[in-house]
Amino acid sequence: MVPNRIFFTKGVGVHKDYLTSFEMALRDAGIAPFNLVTVSSIFPPGCKKIYKDDGLKLIKPGQIIYCVMSRNATNEPNRLIAASVGCAMPTDESQYGYLSEHHSFGETDQKAGDYAEDLAATMLASTLGIEFDINTAWDEREDIYKMSGKIVKTTNITQSAIGNKDGLWTTVLSTAVFILPSYIEGNEDQQNNSKTVIKGE
Repeated sequence: MVPNRIFFTKGVGVHKDYLTSFEMALRDAGIAPFNLVTVSSIFPPGCKKIYKDDGLKLIKPGQIIYCVMSRNATNEPNRLIAASVGCAMPTDESQYGYLSEHHSFGETDQKAGDYAEDLAATMLASTLGIEFDINTAWDEREDIYKMSGKIVKTTNITQSAIGNKDGLWTTVLSTAVFILPSYIEGNEDQQNNSKTVIKGE
């Protein structure tokens, strides 16, 4: 059960009930029809990042889908919330990378996304034996990681929102969705037509 495809999505939902606001966020992200199982944060070796629309064509309503998810919610009016998934991929595709989950209050998309990206990259860097000072700023460490030649790309997907002014529950989520080879067996045409995201895009 090693995924060979992955796509990223995010959403926001608002409702008077906490659980329904989460459902609304899942619908906004396009992944409400699936039975989601959250897992820990390894980016599988050789896994290809594909577009969300292509990924959704490979899975069916009711299917059990594995994912890495970050979520946050508030019913406090005007409170800023964020949920982010960071990603760090090694240059050597036979090696595994890292995904990270970060959720926060009072952080912008940029700040929450940078933190999640930093988490993933730092975990990967320590695994690959890249020397760095954890106390230096993310921008400086990002340069060190990439100059090492061992980390090809870091990225993040982040959803933020401001709590509903009337006190309704507001939920945000960011998710990395795994596609297993068994999902696409017997559906080679769709697999071949999936557009793999070009590195650096």
